[in-house]
Amino acid sequence: MPTPLTSAPEAPSGRFDGQRHVFPVRVYFEDTDLSGVVYHANYLRWFERARSDMLRLLGIDQRAAHEAGEGAFAVTDLALRYLRPARLDDGVLIESTVAAVSRVTCNLVQKALRGGELLCEAQVRVAFVSPGGRARRQPAHFTAAFSSLLAPPQEGSATP
Repeated sequence: MPTPLTSAPEAPSGRFDGQRHVFPVRVYFEDTDLSGVVYHANYLRWFERARSDMLRLLGIDQRAAHEAGEGAFAVTDLALRYLRPARLDDGVLIESTVAAVSRVTCNLVQKALRGGELLCEAQVRVAFVSPGGRARRQPAHFTAAFSSLLAPPQEGSATP
């Protein structure tokens, strides 16, 4: 007999695999369009969920920053490239990596993968903005958290 549920289960947050965050999703009927493939805008939803959970696991509390009047992250630049369709019941892995960090922005690369096959790739820049919508320096511990995910420079490569 199943054990009765006494509290809500913990929401999935994905996990870190080295310097990349991985977040699994399943394609449900509601994710598909009339042709039976994932509707293009749903990749954006998956990428947003993965980014939010990556921040949570990094210790970046977006809600607390917003409620304290510090600011919030806003997507300022986004480029998507669709390569293959995902279909109903597919298991899709969203992979997020940090490409660059500045005092105000963070550039990420996000990929939707099915069994290692690249379905969609996003180049995303987020900026920390004040409650009034103006760019502002993100808290130092946010910058440090993002920087911890940057790959170290390869030996013999030029550094900026």
